[in-house]
Amino acid sequence: MTIEINLLPWREELRARRSKRFYLALALAAVVGLGGGYGMTWYYEQEREAQQQRNAHIQAQSRQLDAAIREISELEAIREQMLEQVRIFTELQMGRTQTVHVFSDLTTSLVDGVHYTQFSRQGDSLRLAGQAEDNRQVSDQLRALAAAGSFTVPVLSEVEAEGGGERRRFSLSMSQRLPESVEENASGSESAGEGT
Repeated sequence: MTIEINLLPWREELRARRSKRFYLALALAAVVGLGGGYGMTWYYEQEREAQQQRNAHIQAQSRQLDAAIREISELEAIREQMLEQVRIFTELQMGRTQTVHVFSDLTTSLVDGVHYTQFSRQGDSLRLAGQAEDNRQVSDQLRALAAAGSFTVPVLSEVEAEGGGERRRFSLSMSQRLPESVEENASGSESAGEGT
């Protein structure tokens, strides 16, 4: 008796199972690959959105800082204007009696035999023209003006003889001296402006 074994269907069955497993593994690999690709795409999309939000936040903060810097610059300009106005007001307040002092010192320093014919003022510069009986009175007048508290040392511009040599016509210039309180306030406001 002979036994016949047919190996062909078994091999075909094994081949079919292997083929089925291969396609199943291939399908599983495709699903895992697609899922991994989708997961990576989702992850990078989330990272991109988070970075865009961070960028938007930084840009918003930058715009706020730019606005704050502009506001600070405007406030600095306003502060400088106000300091200048305060300086001018202080100067005017302290110097408003200066005109009275100038005329008072002009009259108290007037030497006998001298009289003024013209007086002009431009800023702190003063110009005087007058007449005296002789040169000694002109020099006495110069010393009297130099001793007055409201003026700097006068500078004699010219002296001319007039009327047959008996009288002397003279002109001089000098500067008005600010009171000490005005000078202190002016220097104080300058140093305060430099200190900031």
